[in-house]
Amino acid sequence: MTALRLGAVSYLNTKPLVYGLDAIPEQFDLRFDVPAKCATLLHERNVDLGLIPAIEFLRGADDYWMVPGVAIASEGDVASVAVFSTKPIEQVETIALDLSSRTSVALTKILCAKRWGVAPVFTSAEPELAAMLARADAALVIGDPAMAIDAAALGLHKVDLGGEWNAMTGLPFVYAMWTGRQGAASPTQCSALRKARDDGEANLARIAAQAGAGDAGRTDRALRYLRDNLKYRLGQREAAGLRRFHELAVELGLAATVKSLNFYS
Repeated sequence: MTALRLGAVSYLNTKPLVYGLDAIPEQFDLRFDVPAKCATLLHERNVDLGLIPAIEFLRGADDYWMVPGVAIASEGDVASVAVFSTKPIEQVETIALDLSSRTSVALTKILCAKRWGVAPVFTSAEPELAAMLARADAALVIGDPAMAIDAAALGLHKVDLGGEWNAMTGLPFVYAMWTGRQGAASPTQCSALRKARDDGEANLARIAAQAGAGDAGRTDRALRYLRDNLKYRLGQREAAGLRRFHELAVELGLAATVKSLNFYS
């Protein structure tokens, strides 16, 4: 049987979902990229399943299906997706966007329109905070780099997008989920991916220690992030949050149409 080609995100938040998969290469052929690249690989059929940004579920030429029960999500502050600004968020006129996560870009635009009441000019930028803030009032930074920024020490405002979404909607936010075309993943393969998630959740301390690389402070921050900020299950509330995100994205012209949330058996 040919190994299922998986495209996963190269950030710490993915580690609990791929725990142990490298030990079964006969079942899964795993590669790591930034979120936007994961989506491109799936759209172009270069992987069978991608841990793709939630907005990209709407942007593929084909209807997509999801592995049930597995996601990267948060209910409240997520810590790793934030806008850093030199002035209060309600006063920003320009935002530099890190384009490596298309979902975070879409979420920023939704929050600007629906929560903060601003209509800034958006510019794309490499994810380097000083350079971004040299050209804009605010900067969207995601992933591990966002967690490394001490906003207070730099005299900046930090707005956590997971917390803002939850305050606005009362729902969790889903950042990414295992996604592919109809029939791409068998029930056995879906079960194996759920088992990897379960094993990852049971080994968060070990994952954090690996991320900390001997630094006690980094290890503690990684553990608190993995344990307290993130959720790895896609239940009814997460599906409702995902559906609401898709509806708002379509309303603002960030995607063409809302699609059904299909799940593999």
